[in-house]
Amino acid sequence: MNDKAMSIEEAGKLVPKSSAAPAPYGEADSGGYSARSAFGSDSASFHEIWRILRKHKWRVLAIVAAFGAIGLLRTLMMTPLYTSTTRVQIDRNVAKVVESGNIAPVDSFDLEFLRTQYELLQGMAVAERAASNLSLGEDAGFLNQGGDGAFGAIRRLLSFGSRPGNSADKGAKERAAAGVVLSNRTIKPLSGSRLVDISYTDSSPARAQKIAAGFAQAFIDLNLDKRFQVNAYAKSFLEDQIKQLQSRLQDSEKALVDFGAKEQIITTNEKSSIADNNLAAGNAALGALVAERIRNEQLYRQVEQVQAINLPQFLSNKVIEGLRDKRNSLVAEYQEKLETFRPSYPGMVQINNKIKEIDHQIGMEVKAIKDALKGAYEASLSQESEMKERIEALRGEVLDLQKRSIRYNILKREVDTNRSLYENLLQRYKEVDVASGAGANNVFVVETAALPGSPSSPLMTRNLILSLLLGALAAGAAVFVLERFDDTIGSAEELESVTGLVTLGLIPLVEGDGIERELAELRSGVNEAYRSLCTSLHFATESGLPKSLLVTSSAMSEGKSTTALAIARHFAALGLKVLIIDADMRRPSLHLKLGLDNGMGLSNYLTGACSPPNAMQNTATDNLVFMSSGPIPPSPADLLASSRFMTLLSVGAEVFDFIVVDGPPVLGLADAQLLANGAAATAFIIRSGGTRKAQLRDSLKRLRSARANVIGGVLTQHDSKNAGYGYGYGYGYGYGYGENDQPSRISGSERHAELAEERKSA
Repeated sequence: MNDKAMSIEEAGKLVPKSSAAPAPYGEADSGGYSARSAFGSDSASFHEIWRILRKHKWRVLAIVAAFGAIGLLRTLMMTPLYTSTTRVQIDRNVAKVVESGNIAPVDSFDLEFLRTQYELLQGMAVAERAASNLSLGEDAGFLNQGGDGAFGAIRRLLSFGSRPGNSADKGAKERAAAGVVLSNRTIKPLSGSRLVDISYTDSSPARAQKIAAGFAQAFIDLNLDKRFQVNAYAKSFLEDQIKQLQSRLQDSEKALVDFGAKEQIITTNEKSSIADNNLAAGNAALGALVAERIRNEQLYRQVEQVQAINLPQFLSNKVIEGLRDKRNSLVAEYQEKLETFRPSYPGMVQINNKIKEIDHQIGMEVKAIKDALKGAYEASLSQESEMKERIEALRGEVLDLQKRSIRYNILKREVDTNRSLYENLLQRYKEVDVASGAGANNVFVVETAALPGSPSSPLMTRNLILSLLLGALAAGAAVFVLERFDDTIGSAEELESVTGLVTLGLIPLVEGDGIERELAELRSGVNEAYRSLCTSLHFATESGLPKSLLVTSSAMSEGKSTTALAIARHFAALGLKVLIIDADMRRPSLHLKLGLDNGMGLSNYLTGACSPPNAMQNTATDNLVFMSSGPIPPSPADLLASSRFMTLLSVGAEVFDFIVVDGPPVLGLADAQLLANGAAATAFIIRSGGTRKAQLRDSLKRLRSARANVIGGVLTQHDSKNAGYGYGYGYGYGYGYGENDQPSRISGSERHAELAEERKSA
């Protein structure tokens, strides 16, 4: 045995000594939660996402690569497709030429109308008409092109048992062709306009151009047919109405004529009858007679009241004018002879008699004129009286006619109404006939379909990008599901968030069975991790390094025995006297790691078969003494529950500077609870990616019920590359030292003296 190690005889002089009171579990918890708060909340930060991605990087890369390969392969296997587009303009009404040669504008923008036109474009009717116009049902290459959908199945069915000339088979082919057209065409309205792009995709560029143009023409023809159908219906309707009105007009005219004949109502024009005309003529004649009577009466009264014959009526008479001239000559002769002869002179008497005779003749002529004027006046007066009587009679006839014409006027108005309706409908019929023959359409082709110069699909770059994006989404979903259902502890943040414990150390993952080799190498990352863990133990309690430390875990194979041995070796290397006890009396393993005998150990001491020195063994490490578990007892919990184990820890604390107890797992056993109650501190071992959160919570709950002082957790087998940290533990001492410049190893006694000085100063 090495002289630097503690002898077994010295261990036999141990005396009981009360161990330090274990720190309350709540204090450890509070420290754990405060440490957890330094990392922030449990939200999905960028750091956490990056850690998850690094953890599953190969899985993510494999999924993305698989999707990319599938997308690339699918793109290479796809048949090149060509797309041709026809652009049409849809107006609600056709522009019309009005007065002065101006063009009436079409109606304003109508969303409802345009929506209807878009739905018609997407319907089966246009596709069937296009397929029929282009005879696509007879194109075997068109019907046999690729496709596994519903129309592909129809095409496959049509390919069996078809008979040439069969109308049913021909109709089925046309419907199948229409289905292909419908599945490959695309209708895209241009927002805010009346323009619509009609695109068709096909494996043949010429066929794509032909069908795109034919589809637009089919829509135009369908629109024209609809207009013709509307005009034809209107024309048929107007014909029926015209026939009905014509019959009604004939009946009403016949009834009017029959009633007029029955009532002897004769009209000379559209507004008056014979009686009305007679009354009007009588009134006109009466007026003329009244005027003539007044004139004759004035002439008669004038010659009747005035005796002179110098009135115009007399002066204008030729006879009186001649007699007056003769009389004037005789009077002139009489006056001339009166100067010579006496009035009684026979010659003078003769002249005087002539003058008297002429005066008598003039008087007779005046009387005749007066009698004539009187006769004219009396005749006019008589005619006026007769005309008045006639007018009165005509007025009675007119009144009687008006009474009898009420029904006649009703029939006449009915005739006029029927005639007006008949003429209007006849005019409308002519307009509809002209409109139906005009063939005006409100759909125009703005841009005809062009022959595609390059395929529209597949697009290698786009498909590859989409495949990679889908792969990334699938990988993200897979990682999310894995992380969602991953109930294990994988990082220090998860350890602290779940348990509230301080993370004492992170022990890196070592592939295979190389942990012993890594521990033997002083510059290895594993040794660096355990050095960091041991440094954390110096500050785990208020008094520094606890006197006794229980190392336990939730289940087996989590690295607790390796961790306990590494801690013991580290502090022994620092010069402390360390005792390591294998308290797992169900499945002991430390004696195998140390290469020592397990014939006598802890179970022998607890049963009183030996003293502690007899159960201890020196190891190859200086200052490190080992107590094996000994033979496996039938009831380890009963032995650990005795006071002898507490005595071992108390007395051992007087001889050893540090006692490490390798305990059994917590779940399913009471051993760990008994050991945790006796040890000054407990370090809980968690295997990264192996310990489940429920297990961990249950284990800590059981330790808490045993009043254990759990000072923190140790995360073992931690894959630092997948944890998202930018550093690892593999740096060792490689900072550029030369072979002769490497720092020398500090001896155990020197390190022990340094720690003693640190404790005194603290």
